Amino acid sequence: MNEVKNGFRKIVYLSFPPEVSGRPVVCNLLRKFDLSFNILKADISPRHEGTMTLEVSGREDEFHKGIGYLKENGVRITPVAHKIFRDDESCVHCGVCTAMCPTDALRLDLETLKIVFDVDKCSACGMCTRVCPVKCMTLDMDENGRP
Repeated sequence: MNEVKNGFRKIVYLSFPPEVSGRPVVCNLLRKFDLSFNILKADISPRHEGTMTLEVSGREDEFHKGIGYLKENGVRITPVAHKIFRDDESCVHCGVCTAMCPTDALRLDLETLKIVFDVDKCSACGMCTRVCPVKCMTLDMDENGRP
């Protein structure tokens, strides 16, 4: 969790069952809990199961109420930190991943010349896993083969 002006910010990964994917549960985070959200990634399968990576910000108490509301409505919430991993021992610090990272979660530390991975900024887009030449970045998949 990163502190921001109006409370804090957290990136979460949401999974929606078919019976929930057509309802405005995410919009209700703004209406009912005064939370701001930025959709970083979203997908819906042919079976109408949905996934979404959201950056949510607002007051901490309202954030927890909003997450509770989503859970009560059948949405599975996973912290992004549980979706993407880096094997630090395998990383050769080549920097290829930094060019592909849309959120600057992977960056070069100019003092150490090592790649730093800030999981709190990660949106679990998976771009780093596709370009890493030594495959040290991995994306945890769900039971249906989706991130």
